[in-house]
Amino acid sequence: MAKRDFYEILGVEKGAEKSAIKKAYRKVAMKYHPDKNPGDKEAEEKFKEAAEAYEILSDDDKRARYDRFGHAGVGGNAGGGFNMNMEDIFSQFGDIFGDAGSPFESFFGGRTTRSRSRGQKGSNIRIKMPLTLEDIQNGVTKKVKVKKKSTCTSCNGSGAKDTTSVKQCGTCNGGGYVREIKSTFLGQMQTTSVCPACSGSGKMITASCKSCKGEGRQASDTEIEIEIPAGVEAGMQLSKRGSGNAGRQGGPAGDLLIVIEEKEHESFTRDGQNVIFDLFLNFADAALGTKVEVPTLNGAVKIKVPPGTPAGKIFRLKEKGLPSVHTYGIGDQLINVNIWTPKNLSSEEKEMLERMREMENFKPQVNSGEKGFFERMKDYFA
Repeated sequence: MAKRDFYEILGVEKGAEKSAIKKAYRKVAMKYHPDKNPGDKEAEEKFKEAAEAYEILSDDDKRARYDRFGHAGVGGNAGGGFNMNMEDIFSQFGDIFGDAGSPFESFFGGRTTRSRSRGQKGSNIRIKMPLTLEDIQNGVTKKVKVKKKSTCTSCNGSGAKDTTSVKQCGTCNGGGYVREIKSTFLGQMQTTSVCPACSGSGKMITASCKSCKGEGRQASDTEIEIEIPAGVEAGMQLSKRGSGNAGRQGGPAGDLLIVIEEKEHESFTRDGQNVIFDLFLNFADAALGTKVEVPTLNGAVKIKVPPGTPAGKIFRLKEKGLPSVHTYGIGDQLINVNIWTPKNLSSEEKEMLERMREMENFKPQVNSGEKGFFERMKDYFA
């Protein structure tokens, strides 16, 4: 099922200001919040959908990639699913509604038992991914080794020496939040804020892990499998959520950002979805016509060169080019004809060419009406 446009989800225009996007997200999130729609799966999906839209459109870099490349520019595949879980989504409310986490927790007392780790989120890792045109045509799965901070194997990321070194926070009684009754002009209202003693984890560490010194993570070389969709372009950035550096003391991991690079091809150059091949013919083949074998990204094919083919003539092989990562259709292969001119001639060859030069049929027909190279190119790209 195709993903909906993020701007449409939040009900804002493409050029909307950040403040308008934030306001729109608050409105949609309030409408479909699980506390307001208990048991309603459709409302929960719309709540998640809005959270994904806000996460992308509130970030300048992600929004720019989305505006340029669509969903493929901000995810591992063109129709990819949403990797953010409900705890990640509720963490957004710290930015939208303040430390209360959710307006429903503040005003209605909902989700009183939720305990949320407030450990520091891990940083993102950026890598470059060189691809051949063959990789780009078909899509490819790559395995890469990344130096990163991984969850400590000794303490499983808790940062504690052992299980006896983790105690329930006495300030919030393990809930991660403290509640306070305040008097307002509307009457008494209950507010919720992150526990200042445990930073929202609900736990206190009395002795740190010796391996990671309480950080909850260690340096490691990790092999990560990355799926690259067909049709990506140089400079495009994909992301693999949660594959970056592990967070401190149980905090969420950062993302792995993959910047696409294109390797130079020995036979082809790329022009959007089309690939261009330079075919070199000798003068006799161009004048008399011939059949030649040319390479494509899917293997060699034979084409017919008609008699009298001029330099600059372009042949088109339909759908022998590249797909687009965010639209339908496949590009073509364009074959640009070049006439090969020999440099080292024997005396016999020179004599033959001298005779040909004097023949009327070998003299350029300046006023023949033949279109120039750039005009022909315009015809083919029209």
